[in-house]
Amino acid sequence: MLPQTNRRVTPRGILRGICAFRGWPRFALAILFFVAAGNSGGIADAQTSGATGKGLEPIREYIAAGWDSLTRSLTECKTVIDTKLATASVFYIPADFEIPPDVQQLEKQCNVQAKHLPTVIHSLGEIDPGKIDPAGLLYLPSKYVVPGGRFNEMYGWDSYFVIRGLVRDNRIDLARGMVENFFFEIEHYGAVLNANRTYYLTRSQPPFLTSMILAVYDAQRVSGHEDRAWLEKAYGYAVRDHSLWTHEPHLAGSTGLSRYYDFGDGPAPESLKDETGHLAQVTAYFLSHPAVGRSYLVQKGAGEEAQPGPGPLFGVQVCETAATTMARSDCSSAGSVALSTDYYKGDRAMRESGYDISFRFGPYGAATHHYAPVCLNSLLYKTEEDLARISEMLGRKKDAADWRKRADERKELIQMYLWDAKRGLYFDYDFEKQLQSSYEYVTTFLPMWAGVAMPEQAAAIMKNLGVFERPGGLVMSPHESGGQWDYPYAWAPNQLLADEGIRRYGYRDEADRVSYEFLSTVAENFRRDGTIREKYNAVTRSSETQVTTGYHMNIVGFGWTNGVFLALLNELPHEAVARLAQEQDSAAVGVVH
Repeated sequence: MLPQTNRRVTPRGILRGICAFRGWPRFALAILFFVAAGNSGGIADAQTSGATGKGLEPIREYIAAGWDSLTRSLTECKTVIDTKLATASVFYIPADFEIPPDVQQLEKQCNVQAKHLPTVIHSLGEIDPGKIDPAGLLYLPSKYVVPGGRFNEMYGWDSYFVIRGLVRDNRIDLARGMVENFFFEIEHYGAVLNANRTYYLTRSQPPFLTSMILAVYDAQRVSGHEDRAWLEKAYGYAVRDHSLWTHEPHLAGSTGLSRYYDFGDGPAPESLKDETGHLAQVTAYFLSHPAVGRSYLVQKGAGEEAQPGPGPLFGVQVCETAATTMARSDCSSAGSVALSTDYYKGDRAMRESGYDISFRFGPYGAATHHYAPVCLNSLLYKTEEDLARISEMLGRKKDAADWRKRADERKELIQMYLWDAKRGLYFDYDFEKQLQSSYEYVTTFLPMWAGVAMPEQAAAIMKNLGVFERPGGLVMSPHESGGQWDYPYAWAPNQLLADEGIRRYGYRDEADRVSYEFLSTVAENFRRDGTIREKYNAVTRSSETQVTTGYHMNIVGFGWTNGVFLALLNELPHEAVARLAQEQDSAAVGVVH
């Protein structure tokens, strides 16, 4: 576990400095990288040069245009011609689903191939994605909004925040189509997927399905188009989605809580493409931190035969070096090392959590599958409360009572395992070590958003607001690991969840202030470059990022930031919105405050 400090734990520095161990001035350990034989521009039309004396109109126009430029359909060539693959594009249809006529036409128009999956899928883990060659997109029947210009797939938890923006902009049909795509995924791919690609057939993402259903249903009702039949259908799929998280292997030991878990093994395929050098970096870290507490390395001595493993094998050499230059000479083999199966399970589970990469669940998130997380269990509590509400609307009184009972039981367990009264925050729980984490994380506000926290607990959390609040909003954590989901970054989804949680317990001034800090950061950067990004540096209030661990790009778009911007803006008092608009105008004419 990292110390309680903002000091950087820099994996890049570890790679640079791993050849200089204190007490061994003339020898060094070097990792040579080899693999064992066994084993933005999606919204260009709206990218004006910032505000032009029209208040918030330019950024609102950018977001409105973004809903169209970020929309994809698997009946259009621009979606099915897969930019993430070097090979000819292939996309996949469920094994028991007839290829629609418009897809047949698409094959001719776009020079792509639609193939059936090799088997019918009822649940996650029934099919090995590694045997689907080449990898490709999975068919969805309705249009959907993607995060940014480089993406062609619909993501799980991203879509909730996108939908919040769509209903705010009265794009209800598009929002409903996205929810119906998730019904299609549950029916034909076994679950709400991380995203609709074949290599995601082993994992889901944080459960926001009931929140999406109710956002759409409530918007339809307000517009005079209440649809009880649709809600009845949605209820059945929501129950199936909830069931994934309340059965093995998604149970957190004997706690009665749930965990993240990916059914796949070995390196996550998307990480091999987007995170060059990441596995070597992780290996270097664990070699230089042998007392982490779990065995994430499998080592072989020199001359021992290396068995094929789930991931790449790295050679280790001991080298005599010059004291000043650290140049290698006369190196001797010290065997080989690979990351363990348990590491890859944790890494994949971290990706199901959506928080990739953070050190919240231990270095590089490697112990994610050993934790009962605050975020997941808060979301499941809200899911159970949502299902009770839907049951009541549908006249299912017994179901409603059962769901409320389940929610109450989960609430009691969250309070037992995840609340630290002494520190006044919620923490994740390592159910294998039977030990609560000490890693402060912004997900501590999710029990407030979901309604789990008691008023006195909310008051304690608010006393700790300064742990997270920075000039540009709330940082993910006060710990600088080099990962994009740690200090100093602020992400739109957690800004919204925290803001709404803070408001729910009556802390309106604090919610307005924190919300304004993030909104003004987004607006300020929009004035500079005419774009909205996926994340921001909450300390410098800039979209410039220096991520050194894992995925490091800061993509233009950006679906969930657009949606959250609209949702937060709607909650601000009129005078704060006017102030934000005035700042846009003042900056446009060069007024310095």
